[in-house]
Amino acid sequence: MKVTVVGAGHVGATCAQRIVERDIADVYLVDIVEGLAAGKALDLAQAAPLIGHSRRIEGGTEYGPAEGSEVVVITAGVARKPGMSRDDLLATNGKIVTAIVEQVSAVAPGAIIIMVTNPLDVTTHIAMQVSGLPRERVMGMAGALDTARFRAFIGMELSCSARDVQAMVLGGHGDSMVPLAGYATVGGVPVTQLIAPERLAEIIRRTRDGGAEIVGLMKTGSAFYAPSAGVTEMVASILRDEGRVLPVSVLLQGEFGIEDTFVGVPVKLGAGGVNEIIEVELSEDELAALHASAAHVRETVAAWERLKDE
Repeated sequence: MKVTVVGAGHVGATCAQRIVERDIADVYLVDIVEGLAAGKALDLAQAAPLIGHSRRIEGGTEYGPAEGSEVVVITAGVARKPGMSRDDLLATNGKIVTAIVEQVSAVAPGAIIIMVTNPLDVTTHIAMQVSGLPRERVMGMAGALDTARFRAFIGMELSCSARDVQAMVLGGHGDSMVPLAGYATVGGVPVTQLIAPERLAEIIRRTRDGGAEIVGLMKTGSAFYAPSAGVTEMVASILRDEGRVLPVSVLLQGEFGIEDTFVGVPVKLGAGGVNEIIEVELSEDELAALHASAAHVRETVAAWERLKDE
C-alpha cells in the first residue's frame, strides 16, 4: 500500500508521520519547495527504528514516484492568516489544486483523492472536475475534524474523556457547518440531558470557530495536529476496508434533497472510497441549515468559476 501526500507543511508532514507510524501504508511526500519533502521524509525514516515500524517514506519535488498510490492526500496551498476566512483563499488555492490534480492524475489515475486544502468543499469540487473521477473516489476531509472539535469541547465541558463522546457535524467546512446536538451522546447518554441549551449553543459556536480560534492563538500558523488525525482515520478506513462511518465532504446527487454539491455528510468508508452515503433523519431546522450550508458552497463554486480564467 502506498499513499502520496502533497504538501510537506505542518499538515502534510504530520499526515505522513501518522500514516507510517500507524503502519497503514508507505508514503511519498511531495512539495514544490526544493529539499523540504526530502528532508522531512528522511527525518521520519530515521525515526522508524525508534518508533518500531518498517514502513518506507520518501520525499521529493517530482510526481513520478506517486505512481501506484492507492490514495493521494492533497494538503498544499496557502494557509489561513488571522482575520482571513477560508473563502479568502479561493483564488490562490483553487489554481494550486488544479495544477496538483493534473499532475497526480497523470501518474496515479486510479488513486482515491482526499482533499484537505481550504476552502475545502470547493477544492474538492475542483479535484473531481479536473480528475474526472467518480464521486466515490474524490472526497474532502472536514467533517471528521469538525466532529472531533465538537467532541473535544463537549468532553472539556463535562470533564470527561472525549473518547466517550459521540457526535456528528455536517455541512460545509466553515461558518455554515451544522453540528447535530441531537445526535451527540456521552457514554450513550444524550448530551442534551447533560448540558444546558444555552451552554450547548456556545459549544456549537466554538466548534464553528474552531479553526479560527487556533489561527488567532498561533498568529503565524493554523491547525495541523487534528486535521492530520482526521485524514489518517479516513486513509486507514479506506486501505483497511474498515467501513468506518465518518462525516466526509462528498458530492450529493439528491441525498438530503441536495443536488450536485459537495457537503459534509455521514458516509461509510472502505475499499473503493465512499461505499455508502448515510441519510440520517434531521429536524426541519437541521435540514434547513444543511441546505443553507450547501447554498454557500454553491455560491463559492460559482465564484471560483468566475475567477479561474483570470
